[in-house]
Amino acid sequence: MAAAVLSSCFALPAKLQNLSLNTTCSTASSSSPTFRSLSFSSALSHNFFNKGCLSMSIVRRPTGYSIVCEAAPKKKADSADKRARQAEKRRVYNKARKSEIRTRMKKVMEALDDLKKKPDAQAEEVLPIEKLIAEAYSVIDKAVKVGTLHRNTGARRKSRLARRKKDVEIHHGWYTPAPVTAS
Repeated sequence: MAAAVLSSCFALPAKLQNLSLNTTCSTASSSSPTFRSLSFSSALSHNFFNKGCLSMSIVRRPTGYSIVCEAAPKKKADSADKRARQAEKRRVYNKARKSEIRTRMKKVMEALDDLKKKPDAQAEEVLPIEKLIAEAYSVIDKAVKVGTLHRNTGARRKSRLARRKKDVEIHHGWYTPAPVTAS
C-alpha cells in the first residue's frame, strides 16, 4: 500500500541502475509506517532525471525501512519510431534510384564501347546513344534534385558519359578538338 503511494516514475539517466535512499520511520499506533519526506540535494535538478523510468519500492530491513529506486531505460519515443520508418522508406527509394542510374550509365558505356570497337561505324550510329545519354542525364538530374545524389557526384557522372562519347567520336574521326591557342 505504501509502495503504491511512493511508487512514481521519474526520468533517470540509464547509467544509474540502482539507487537506495534510506530513511527512518515511525509506527505510531498504525499498522503502516510513515516516512519523513525525502529530499534531493540542491545540485540535482529535474533535468537530471530525463532518460529513463524510476520506480520506488519499500524494503523492510532489520534496521528499519529503505526505499529502493531502480532505473530502467525508457522505451523508444514515438517520434523516433516514425523517424526510423521514414529513414527506411527513403533508404529503399534512394537505393532504387541509384540502381537505375548505374544501369543507365552501364548501358551507355557498353553502347559506346561497342561503337568504338566497330571498325566501319558511321556518325549516324551515335544518335541512339545520344538518346540513351539524354535519359541517363535526366535520371541523374532528378536524383540530384531530390537529394539522392550530391550535385558534384551528379556532375561527375554526367561528365564521365560526355567524355566517353567524345573519346569515341575522336577515335572514329567524327570530332576533332580545336587546337589550343596561347594568348
